[in-house]
Amino acid sequence: MRAHDLTVDFPTVTLDTPMVEAARLLADQDLPGLIVVDDRGLPRTVLPGTQVLRLAVPRYCQDDPALARVVDEAHADAFLRSLAGLTVRECLPEEPRELPVTDPDATVLEMAALMARTRSPLVAVVAEGRLCGAVTLQVLLDRVLAP
Repeated sequence: MRAHDLTVDFPTVTLDTPMVEAARLLADQDLPGLIVVDDRGLPRTVLPGTQVLRLAVPRYCQDDPALARVVDEAHADAFLRSLAGLTVRECLPEEPRELPVTDPDATVLEMAALMARTRSPLVAVVAEGRLCGAVTLQVLLDRVLAP
């Protein structure tokens, strides 16, 4: 089985997409992450859903889970609103990471290794200078582990 067999259409965002819109896209479509594309529509990075959570949850709650326990739901919602006014560009890590991109002929093991190495829940599939879609961890596992 190759990437072209597992590729699904996948929504994208740009660097200038408002972060709140990106977070809504993640939640509304139950996505594991987002493919951030450049002006040509090619992947620039993958923004995992866990990274979006890290942006919305205050550092002190990440560092001390006991503090997270005492914050009520009304205040927790305020943390998510803290993303208002920010763009995807402003929320990306400063250190560039390996881009989880492959070609349509990549094998399941190649894609799994790329996901593991880049800690990405999805791999963008690019052919002939255009984004074809993505292979998500869920799709990969469903197809590989299916009876």
